[in-house]
Amino acid sequence: MAQYTSISMDEAKEIFKTPGDYIILDVRRADEFADGHIPGAINVANESIVDKEPVELPDKQQTIYVYCRSGNRSKQASEKLAKMGYTNIIEFGGILDWKGNIEK
Repeated sequence: MAQYTSISMDEAKEIFKTPGDYIILDVRRADEFADGHIPGAINVANESIVDKEPVELPDKQQTIYVYCRSGNRSKQASEKLAKMGYTNIIEFGGILDWKGNIEK
């Protein structure tokens, strides 16, 4: 069965303090992303993750940290990506709980 990992927002914030070989993936709509996102994040809307791998995510072994607004869409997107064969998906909730800087 396809699986992903969940961590807390605090754990994610600690990880993001150190640059690394990972992607921060915001799965909200483009307009939500434009209003403000976690620094360094890329945007692929949950609704666009359907039946083929997003071109923005070419490496299925890449560590990908997934978030949305409240934590619902991030779980949906994480499950879909895991089913597509991505092996290092880590879901960490919603930007509503983010206490760090916001980038526009």
